[in-house]
Amino acid sequence: MKIFVGLGNPGAKYAGNRHNIGFMALDRIASDHGFGPWKAAFKASVAEGRLGQEKVLLVKPQTFMNLSGESVRAAMVFYKLTPSEITVFHDELDLAPGKARVKPGGGHAGHNGLRSIHQHLGTDAYARVRLGIGHPGHKDAVAAYVLNDFAKTDQDWLEDLLRGISDGVAALAEGDGARFMNAVALRTAPPRSSDKGEAGPRGEAGAKNDVQRAVQRPVQTGVHTNVHTDPPDAPPDPPPDTRSPMQKLMDKFR
Repeated sequence: MKIFVGLGNPGAKYAGNRHNIGFMALDRIASDHGFGPWKAAFKASVAEGRLGQEKVLLVKPQTFMNLSGESVRAAMVFYKLTPSEITVFHDELDLAPGKARVKPGGGHAGHNGLRSIHQHLGTDAYARVRLGIGHPGHKDAVAAYVLNDFAKTDQDWLEDLLRGISDGVAALAEGDGARFMNAVALRTAPPRSSDKGEAGPRGEAGAKNDVQRAVQRPVQTGVHTNVHTDPPDAPPDPPPDTRSPMQKLMDKFR
């Protein structure tokens, strides 16, 4: 069995906050993969289900962010698991918006939710899925930034990220972080189409540029032709005048 923890703050007031992207990730997983209903347990909202061959408990602590470790420890002890069987989904200021990284262990980097989990588990030996939300630019602006809702302009990349997480989460549950990251990347940074006529990010503008380049190039045939041809030959010089002065004068009055 595995425990997936999403970090956030409880209540409608915080539901759309950047700090709650961990809750959002678990909500998408539960919805897309047919998990059971959310129930109250371990000072958290929990839901049970399967991802691939793994039984998974989703945990959204309801203690507020800085006490998240209470819920995580209670669930871990109840199911007789170890920290290595826990994965925490959380917001990450040091990643660009829409980016995701899987990290085994490590420090809490000032994140209050992770700090609380460290304290209650007594170790950092649990995995994290770091979900990039970007940085406001100054440390004094961080608190207001994370406790404000995602902007309307964020909705497209946020949706792509959540869909990618849902696509790859079965691989994550089975311990295949690379396959999970590939699934996320296919949603957040899909490969560009080739130049062979398929529709793709290049769109009509790309096709128009191809046409312009084709027009600017000389037509290639089986026989090589020069684009810049040589000028026609100049007429030959007249033969030298061998007449005597008297003959020239007589010819002039003819």
